[in-house]
Amino acid sequence: MSVFLFKRFATFVATLLVASVLVFAVLDLLPGNVAQVILGDTATPESLAALEKKLGLDRPAMVRYTDWIAERLQVTLPLAVMAMVFTVVIGISAGVFAAARQNKAGDVGVMGLSQLGIAVPSFWFAILLILLFAVKLQWVSAGGFPGWTEDAGGGLWDGFVALLLPAVALAVVQAAVLARWTRSSVLETLREDYVRTARAKGLSRRAVLWQHVLRNAMIPVLTILGLQFAFLISGTVVVEQVFVLPGIGRLVFQAIANRDLVVVRDVVLLLVAMVVIVNFVVDVLYAVIDPRLKPSDA
Repeated sequence: MSVFLFKRFATFVATLLVASVLVFAVLDLLPGNVAQVILGDTATPESLAALEKKLGLDRPAMVRYTDWIAERLQVTLPLAVMAMVFTVVIGISAGVFAAARQNKAGDVGVMGLSQLGIAVPSFWFAILLILLFAVKLQWVSAGGFPGWTEDAGGGLWDGFVALLLPAVALAVVQAAVLARWTRSSVLETLREDYVRTARAKGLSRRAVLWQHVLRNAMIPVLTILGLQFAFLISGTVVVEQVFVLPGIGRLVFQAIANRDLVVVRDVVLLLVAMVVIVNFVVDVLYAVIDPRLKPSDA
């Protein structure tokens, strides 16, 4: 296992290094900055320097990165995690439910809803949620984020409620995709010889499903989960705009509009790092779930 982890960690470090070099090189070639955009092309070097100092553009990149990102991560990361939890719970439950009732009404219903979920864009579903729960029912606010502490004007519960609808909007599409993959994987595993042997020994279909089938069916599902977390992170860029959340998504939009390339570079690199880390965790979980994946074969 140590050799397996070392190989995966080395791949993780190499991928992150290459990604950081590419992100830095591409964005560093783009001209201009926020001060020049504000003052225009006719601005004098003195006025540009003064405005850059006022805006903090003369500070080191790491300082600006810390100031801008730390505040935004407290919104985007919990939002992505909440959406991932909803995706896993809804997607896997629906997929197993459909597989256990293959070609029956429950299976047809779940597959029909999943097809509808795949077809619905997250931002459009987010608008529908706002119209229903914020405008018509007035159960929650239509947007904004109160903070996680009372000092910021909110609290844990207020922060959770503010991210609830955005998380659901993000999770719907991914849960629909996961449900279809889970159903296919479970049905394929149900056809294995060891499943028939377990049934022949007297185990009920439910016992075989939860004790033997589900764990082996999770191998391809884990691959999808790793990709889906990347989609959820990227999806926050649009959904945060809809719900006016002060997260990484709005930060990227503002930084691009202001030509703040240092912030854009740092955010892109951060998102790349998060995706690479998730893929590394998925690789490790492969060996944990399936003992047939020997470290020498990885």
